[in-house]
Amino acid sequence: MRAQEMISTHPDVRGNPSQPLIRCIEECYDCAQVCMSCADACLAEEMVANLRQCIRLDLDCADICLATASLASRRTGSNPDILLQLLQVCDSACSRCASECETHADEHEHCRICAESCRRCQRACHDAIQEVGASTH
Repeated sequence: MRAQEMISTHPDVRGNPSQPLIRCIEECYDCAQVCMSCADACLAEEMVANLRQCIRLDLDCADICLATASLASRRTGSNPDILLQLLQVCDSACSRCASECETHADEHEHCRICAESCRRCQRACHDAIQEVGASTH
């Protein structure tokens, strides 16, 4: 991903992008794609009825990750309170999605991959929360 390269060229950033936030943006976009793919793969499984909650959490997580990455990518102006809240929601959504996917990971490889991606994104959100939270106080 080229988030760092792009954001570092922004006139309001002037070459100093936040590394935890850059990592979070990249992990959020990655997680959104993986969650969408996992939901689609779950829909193709014969036991789809057993995967309804997994599908729902995959789709919710994907939408929240996309919104978080989009908001975090915007550097003109500032809305740190909303960004902080969205990072917290994303952390929670990734945690819930990962937990659900982990219950299916032994049976479905796509759920294992999704759980791992959600955990990486959750850690990246946590790290970004620490930095954004420190700058809002």
